[in-house]
Amino acid sequence: MRITSKGQVTIPQDVRDRAGLMPGTDVEFVLEGKRVVLRKAKVAGKATRGQKLVERLAGTGSYDLGVDEIIRLMRGPPADADAPPRR
Repeated sequence: MRITSKGQVTIPQDVRDRAGLMPGTDVEFVLEGKRVVLRKAKVAGKATRGQKLVERLAGTGSYDLGVDEIIRLMRGPPADADAPPRR
């Protein structure tokens, strides 16, 4: 692997996958003796994708259902009308 004239290097896909490095991920380089370590940068105040999703969806639900009612809706009707209700 070589560093380009612009100082760029391609991180192998399996390394990116295992490290959770997605396009747009902020990284930082840290010198540890003679080693250079690449790690995800901790960007203060920057929300993650999950945090942005939760913020966007928070308070948008308008259903007043209990857990049991939601599960019944997800399971649907019994396969046999004479069958006892599911638990």
